[in-house]
Amino acid sequence: MTRLPSVFISHGAPTLPIDASMPSAEFATLASRLPRPRAILMLSAHWGTAQPVASTATRPETIHDFYGFPRALYELRYPAPGAPELGAIAAELLAAGGIPASTAEHGLDHGAWVPLLLMFPQADVPVAQLSIQPRLDAAHHYRVGRALRALREDGVMIVGSGQITHNLRAADFSARPEDADPRVTEFTDWFEARLAERDIPALLDYRRRAPHAALMHPTDEHLLPVFSALGAASDDFTLGIQSLGTFQKSLAMTNYVFSDA
Repeated sequence: MTRLPSVFISHGAPTLPIDASMPSAEFATLASRLPRPRAILMLSAHWGTAQPVASTATRPETIHDFYGFPRALYELRYPAPGAPELGAIAAELLAAGGIPASTAEHGLDHGAWVPLLLMFPQADVPVAQLSIQPRLDAAHHYRVGRALRALREDGVMIVGSGQITHNLRAADFSARPEDADPRVTEFTDWFEARLAERDIPALLDYRRRAPHAALMHPTDEHLLPVFSALGAASDDFTLGIQSLGTFQKSLAMTNYVFSDA
C-alpha cells in the first residue's frame, strides 16, 4: 500500500461550508490531489487534554462547539463512520513511544468535521480524532507525530487541523483580503522557508525565532497540530503548499502536505 502523506489544514471559521466569500471549494481541490485514505487520524486544535486521548467512537457525533452563528450551520452533520481500531492502535503506538495515552469515545469538533465535510463530502472515510495538549510544546507534538508515523504505511492519513496564524484579538472582520497585516506574511514566509529546508530545530523553537510569533499565536494551540503532521512525515519529505489567502486582516489560511520524495 502507498505510504500516505501527512497534512496540516488551516480550518478557518466554522462558517467555511456556508460562507461563499471563503475559499471553501479549495479544500475539495486539495483532497482531489491526495491519495484516498483508508482512514483518517485527525488532530484538531479544538480538543485539548492533559495527555493524548484517542477516540474510539464508532459513530462520532458532529459537535457544534461554537456560539452565535447562523442556524444553518447548526443543522449540518458529518456522519462519517468512526475508526475505533485506529484510535486504539494510535494510543498503543504513543504508549510504546513513551507518551502516555488513553482512549475514550469522542465526537468530531468543528476543527475536524468542517474541513472534512469539504474534502470528503460523502462522509465515507472512517475518522478517529486524537487530542492535542495545549499546555505542552511544539517538541511534544512533534514526538506525537513521530510515534504515529507507521500508520501512514497502512493507508492512514494523519491530519493536523488548526490555523497557520490565529490571533482573534487582532482580527478585523470588516477587513478586505488586501488589508492583510504584512506581519502575517513575514511569519508565514519564515515558517514555510524553514519547512522547505526541513529545519526542525528552528521550527520547534518558532516562538523564539519566528518574526511576530507571539502576535500571530498569543497561544499556540492552533499551530500545535502542524508539528504532529510534520513529525509523522518522512525525514526527506517533499513540501506542498496550498495558500488560500489572509482573511479578517490577521488570519492566514494555508494548507501543507508532507509527501514522500
